[in-house]
Amino acid sequence: MFHVPEQYRITDGQMASDKSYGNNGAFRIPVSGFKFLNMFIIASDGMDWEHVSIHLSDGIMGSTPTWDDMCKIKDMFWDEEDCVVQYHPPKSKYVNVHKHTLHLWRPMNRVIPLPPSKLI
Repeated sequence: MFHVPEQYRITDGQMASDKSYGNNGAFRIPVSGFKFLNMFIIASDGMDWEHVSIHLSDGIMGSTPTWDDMCKIKDMFWDEEDCVVQYHPPKSKYVNVHKHTLHLWRPMNRVIPLPPSKLI
């Protein structure tokens, strides 16, 4: 089930939201061991998709999340047994608004097919 970590919700400024927005909003999650590094997440659950976009920033420079970062965010926004995907769309449909942002997706009314477990 899709859920958001309310304690990290951005509640002031241009990206402000509150609990009344449900699973939609912006979130700032500190990266442990780094004083100024944060993961910035935008979460939404519209158009039959659950979605988070993630990038890292120290306030000056941005960086792309690692596999471990993506796993941490997956576990914060979805249940342990939920399957989510990171798409690599056809070149003709590719959109890049922020070069350091990665996305996780989950359809709300469909099951994501998985290959046999011995192949994963």
